[in-house]
Amino acid sequence: MKIKVIAFGQIAEISGKTNWEFEEVKNTKQLAEILSKEFPILKNLQYKFAINQQLIHEHTEFQDNDIVALLPPFSRKI
Repeated sequence: MKIKVIAFGQIAEISGKTNWEFEEVKNTKQLAEILSKEFPILKNLQYKFAINQQLIHEHTEFQDNDIVALLPPFSRKI
């Protein structure tokens, strides 16, 4: 199984990358662990995942060829 990961904003700045491809990453928890090991500052950053343009709010399993977006924290000023 292969997934494509796209990073935006602060996450792209921290990692120095805007996209990756991973094989054998099965779910959001495993992906977060891999990213936290490679970029320890991400452990303290509360970012969200979107899979195939759908924002998710819980642990999710990936399907082959999913596109996963890493969305940095953002402010909601009114």
